[in-house]
Amino acid sequence: MAELSGIKRAAILMIALGSETSSKIMKQLPESMIQQVSYEIANTDYVSPEERDEVMNEFVNTAQARQYVLDGGIEYARNLLNQALGPQKAKEVIDVLNQIQLRERPFDIARKADEKQLLNLLLEEQPQTIALIMCYLQPDKAASVLAELPTELQAEVAERIGSISSTSPWVIKAIERVMKSKFTSFDESETEKVGGVNALVNILNSASRSTEKNIIDDLEKRQPELGAEVKANLFTFDDIITLEGRDVQKVLRDVPNDVLELALKGSAEDIKEFIFKNLSTRAADNIREDLEYMGPVRLSSVEEAQQKVVAVIRRLDDAGEIYIGRGEQDAVVK
Repeated sequence: MAELSGIKRAAILMIALGSETSSKIMKQLPESMIQQVSYEIANTDYVSPEERDEVMNEFVNTAQARQYVLDGGIEYARNLLNQALGPQKAKEVIDVLNQIQLRERPFDIARKADEKQLLNLLLEEQPQTIALIMCYLQPDKAASVLAELPTELQAEVAERIGSISSTSPWVIKAIERVMKSKFTSFDESETEKVGGVNALVNILNSASRSTEKNIIDDLEKRQPELGAEVKANLFTFDDIITLEGRDVQKVLRDVPNDVLELALKGSAEDIKEFIFKNLSTRAADNIREDLEYMGPVRLSSVEEAQQKVVAVIRRLDDAGEIYIGRGEQDAVVK
């Protein structure tokens, strides 16, 4: 395998993992690398079992070594790998890690921290600092924290997240030094792209509808262009009527009836009729009857049910089973 390039190894790995998993990985790669790997996959007619096994083993060993480094440092990783793989193989794996310049993700402790503790810490910081740290959080965790911020601060932090394009490593290090009692320091040598519209959209798609609406409304006043761009990329329950009929039917097969009924409670008539049109006559009649006799429900319960439907839509979209239009970012060839 020594004669194979890194791109060739990546192509073999993608082939071995299968289309569903590979498509999710490819979405995380830079555009230039996607093109190179895709070209290599297209030009690979056959992968021998030996090549496949060696690439997969290399991938597993490297991933395991990376975790060892994060847990205890390079020497800790080397000792464990020596025991597991032998000195020669361990050296090869460590060399691979050195070549890709393994770095710990900034603010990793914030990703693992208790949400309440993290919120209390962030409330003491400036909006620009909160925005930067939230860019490194899991979208659902960032959404929870964002929802707990004071209303005015929510909008300001959201605006800053959507406006970030890159951040100097010096700034990140300075912030971590100030917050060293909570976060560990790290070594970052390049400007890293964080934030932006996609980061904000991911966070808002995990937030409650009330939080989402408040932020979008305020963004449209503060920065109309940014607000319009975020709104164009943000998929809400009401946007279900923009899906193709066959895609809606796939979604509805994965949504329990009780969740769908709650999500439709209080929805506009055009949305209800669109949903009913994509159900069997019997199923649509049953839901109509249940809605008619359903008593008052909490708005938060309706929003939670709608978020569950949106989560199904996003999952199917990520898997390539349905298509969500996102402004001008995605073109479809029919």
